[in-house]
Amino acid sequence: MKQRTLLLSALALGLSTLALAQTPALKKGLKITLLPKNINNPYNVIETKGGLDAAKEIGASAKVVGPSDAGASSQVSYINTAIAQRQDALILAANDANALIPYLKRAMQSGMKVVTMDSDTTPEGRTLFINQANSEGIGRAQVQLLGKLINYKGDIAVLSATPNATNQNTWIKWMQEELKLPKYKDMKLVKIAYGNDDDQKSFTEMQGLIQAYPNLKGVISPTTVGISAGARYLSTSAQKGKVMLTGLGTPNQMRSFVKDGTVSAFQLWNPGDVGYLATYAAAALASGQITGKQGETFTAGKLGKYTVGKNGEIVLGPPYTFDKANIDKFDF
Repeated sequence: MKQRTLLLSALALGLSTLALAQTPALKKGLKITLLPKNINNPYNVIETKGGLDAAKEIGASAKVVGPSDAGASSQVSYINTAIAQRQDALILAANDANALIPYLKRAMQSGMKVVTMDSDTTPEGRTLFINQANSEGIGRAQVQLLGKLINYKGDIAVLSATPNATNQNTWIKWMQEELKLPKYKDMKLVKIAYGNDDDQKSFTEMQGLIQAYPNLKGVISPTTVGISAGARYLSTSAQKGKVMLTGLGTPNQMRSFVKDGTVSAFQLWNPGDVGYLATYAAAALASGQITGKQGETFTAGKLGKYTVGKNGEIVLGPPYTFDKANIDKFDF
């Protein structure tokens, strides 16, 4: 009996060792292109910096390229260049869910691994999607936060990015679902405005919302460009402290507006971690550690172990609420 137990233990150890041996190490010298929505967006700068940090850790050669605007077709030439340069992986935050599909399919046919982060394409355009947080959770959390800030009463609006932004539209859909719950019966969504992820356009749209809706009590801007531009307008407006603005922003961007009372609370995750996770995921694909199948796992450096979910989605984690009490603990 003892010999049989020893034999089974040895067999189990052997199988475990074999399984470990069959998991390839990350390849060195991988060539990776990071393609954000637009190159000068502060959020995108932090996001791609995380990707560059991860690339350095794994010995990959990574570069950041991208357009100066967030138009649907602005990323096409950069995808084609990555194909021509025979990059091992392309990581992009998509400006449109559908417009890029033919070019991304061509990239994958060339052997390049395609990973989306932050803003997805339809699944046939990539293998993995790095979602900063569960889309339903983000959308609902934004309404929940604004509801508390305005005591669940009054007209509200949304100041979004571009009309075609996949992530924005998904979050807004879940905001609308949350608003159907009985506790929001006295809150009315009167307008969805679009600032096109442009600072001046977002500023003007915020001004327009204030002027067009005298009973406006709150605005959700789930875009870092929009919330900061909206806060800049509100900070010198007679509606400061009367119209509650929340959304998704970075602590460094929003700190002064929180401290001067323009904004009480807002949410986000660490965008650098989004890019960091995306780069490790792309490297795991390019190295043959994973194929993008649901249930597969890989390790993403300091962030630890992650599991591939349905349709290739990998979720970074839940959103975090920043306010006057905690904002100085963060620097990004």
